[in-house]
Amino acid sequence: MTSTILVSKSPAAEGPAIQARGVAKHYGTVHAVDGVDLSVQRGEIFGLIGRNGAGKSTLFKMMLGLIAPSAGEILIDGVSVRGRDFRAARRHLGYLPEDVVLYDNLSGLETLRFFARLKGAPSSQCAPMLARVGLGQAATRPLREYSKGMRQRLGLAQALLGAPRVLFLDEPTNGLDPQAIRDFYTMLRGLRDTGVTIIITSHVLAELQERVDRLAIMAAGKIQALGSVQDLRDQMQLPLSLALRLAPGGAALAQQALSSLSLTGVICGVTDEGLRVSCPRAAKMAVLGALTGLGARLLDLNIHEPSLEDVFFGFAD
Repeated sequence: MTSTILVSKSPAAEGPAIQARGVAKHYGTVHAVDGVDLSVQRGEIFGLIGRNGAGKSTLFKMMLGLIAPSAGEILIDGVSVRGRDFRAARRHLGYLPEDVVLYDNLSGLETLRFFARLKGAPSSQCAPMLARVGLGQAATRPLREYSKGMRQRLGLAQALLGAPRVLFLDEPTNGLDPQAIRDFYTMLRGLRDTGVTIIITSHVLAELQERVDRLAIMAAGKIQALGSVQDLRDQMQLPLSLALRLAPGGAALAQQALSSLSLTGVICGVTDEGLRVSCPRAAKMAVLGALTGLGARLLDLNIHEPSLEDVFFGFAD
């Protein structure tokens, strides 16, 4: 994949790209989405995560105008999904569903031309778009010969047709190899830099951790937490973990140095290589200061931030 994608910028330069106010979707007694308030800014890569059944896909479908909310209001690019103008606004949206269903007898180029007609996009975009997602040499091959990863790239290509201003991606890296995943996120950063708003769901939290600007954690139809990964770490007050590799005799000295700080929440555990220390973020500099006294006995030190997975389970449980 390459990261050069032409996009059209929204004429409405003010206000959020996506805004949800008190949005709910009820199926009888089941509240799939239950009073969601959400604002996604223009030119932002926004992650939406949660367990199966949390309400992510239902919220996605309401934002796309595929299903109607039971209550509340959703504005996409300043246009209500319930309004008459949304039909025209939808042409400026791109959507990659989790399960891409395609016709096996069509070629990649024929498939993209089909979607271009549906979206009112010029067919001249199709061949260059296939090249941009790494399918240029497979353009005339029938889809029955495509691998899962190739189908996923084709799904992304159709989502990018028509230079969308808002892009919805549901589990977009399914079937992609590590290099393709890296290229995919490089492409997303390029799109963001041109003003495209991207909202993405994924169960692969490690992929999102360093690649989204902000994210929301959903559970039981509600947003449980919202912010950057660091914001959510701070909200959860999750401790840092320090792995110390020590020379013989260093572990006892390190424990003695840390106990002299009289800090709450500092926990030490002996390992084969030395010591593992858990401490509150506020105590990090005091702990590091105490460890410098070990001198040459401290052979190595690694600091581990709480992962997005740690944060997710903290809020979702």
